Amino acid sequence: MPVYLQIFLWVAAFVVFVLLAMYAGGFAVRQACFKLIAEMDEAGAFSAAKAINLQDERKNIFRVGTGNIRPKALNILIADKIVMKTGNGRYYLDKDKLAQLKTQLKNDF
Repeated sequence: MPVYLQIFLWVAAFVVFVLLAMYAGGFAVRQACFKLIAEMDEAGAFSAAKAINLQDERKNIFRVGTGNIRPKALNILIADKIVMKTGNGRYYLDKDKLAQLKTQLKNDF
């Protein structure tokens, strides 16, 4: 096989690998967002009075292992105004935004 073809195949394989890694990372954040929403929905956290505490940091002394994606997912939900943060650091869901999200997801599939 010619060298230029091998180089092209290696570059193509690298690009495919990077795209798959980016897709997997985005999928993991999406799943974390759904888990956070389900956790708050189950707790009934739909107002500031019923807001709940969420663990936003991994309790790991040595800081080894995979990165914690829950804070990233929580920040995305806060930026989209689906989750609101109270003054004392507790979180609750905005019912209207959550309903919009659910209808949008139904229309996408």
